[in-house]
Amino acid sequence: MRVRSPRRLRKPHARGELRAVVDETIAFFHRLRWVADQIYGEDGRSTARRGILRGLLRYGPQTVPVLARARSVTRQNVQPVVDALVEDGLAELRPNPAHARSRLVRITPEGEALVREMDLVDERVLGAVGAGLPLRDLEITVSTLRTLRQRFETGLRWKAALNAGV
Repeated sequence: MRVRSPRRLRKPHARGELRAVVDETIAFFHRLRWVADQIYGEDGRSTARRGILRGLLRYGPQTVPVLARARSVTRQNVQPVVDALVEDGLAELRPNPAHARSRLVRITPEGEALVREMDLVDERVLGAVGAGLPLRDLEITVSTLRTLRQRFETGLRWKAALNAGV
């Protein structure tokens, strides 16, 4: 099934430079999700599926609750994705020595091969899109986005702002 490309962001939607960063980040996320569906095809299937497989390869076996916490979602959101990965032979469930009921999800050799294939696709696509971008601009972008993400993760700043209007 072909999904239409997301709309292009034509004009800023709100005042302020930080709001422009947020708007652009959201638009960028939607564009990346659409591009990922185009470049990975049926094997990639979903952002959650790709993310879980990549996480299992990079960080090793994990329980479903740990996978969910890393994505700020519930275990119930992750379980169907893990079940599908197991059914497709890309992951397997193993006994967990640290917990009797919460088994470890481990990537299989087939899952590893798929992640490596997706990483090669990423290298080619990112190389083509990033050609000519100044390294310093990318470093500043990464630093700024990381700082903003960390400020939202703490909750101290944004939760206080909610109460300030009361």
